[in-house]
Amino acid sequence: MSRYYEIKIEITGVNESRKEAIQQACSEEWSFDDDDWQCNDGLIPSVLSMEVTGLGFLCGGETENDFAQRISKTIWEANGTFCPITVNAFNLDELPYEHYEMGKDIYQKAMKNPVSPSR
Repeated sequence: MSRYYEIKIEITGVNESRKEAIQQACSEEWSFDDDDWQCNDGLIPSVLSMEVTGLGFLCGGETENDFAQRISKTIWEANGTFCPITVNAFNLDELPYEHYEMGKDIYQKAMKNPVSPSR
């Protein structure tokens, strides 16, 4: 059963040289368009924050947490290192939404035990 979602992802501490790689990798995992992205310069030179919001469906039994972990791993791989990520999953079929903060502990676990997407 498919469920309709608005997904909002906030990424901080992104290496500016990896910005396009992150956008491309995320767009392969969810229906984000180039116009969905907002980037803000950080306080440290060549480091920025990124935010994206898009609509789509979770399918095939994937949970919000599964998606949050999958997209976070995708971002970390594209960024080449850890960066804090917040994934907000708004189930538009059933409000309210779930909030997941993907910290360093999840990063370390994800990078040691790759999770295959369950699409």
